[in-house]
Amino acid sequence: MLYEALLLIGVVFFGFLVPNVVLGVMADMLLPSGVLFVHAVVVVAIYFLWFWRRDGQTLAMRTWKIRLVSADATAPAVDQLLLRFLLAWFSVFFLGAGLMWAVFDRDRQFLHDRLSGTRLVFTG
Repeated sequence: MLYEALLLIGVVFFGFLVPNVVLGVMADMLLPSGVLFVHAVVVVAIYFLWFWRRDGQTLAMRTWKIRLVSADATAPAVDQLLLRFLLAWFSVFFLGAGLMWAVFDRDRQFLHDRLSGTRLVFTG
């Protein structure tokens, strides 16, 4: 997750910060904080959903040889990926409770994977 967070710095920089700085400089305009928040979430969502849908791996997951699949080992559907993305926020921000769930889960799955019908598998 730490490596993924480092990669997200670059994604957010180019997908969120640069457009907003250009808009601010060229149009002398600052968007409302709610719009900025939604824009940031959309940029991060596009990153994850694009890579998960494309081959089941983000850049960090490829490095660690981890792939996201559905519970039946096929490529996850878009609705599963979106649900996983949304639930992962709760897993992390409720003091990591959804991540700690894996310690007690019989299949060692995170809570957001269990609820979205996805799983992480090692590829190498």
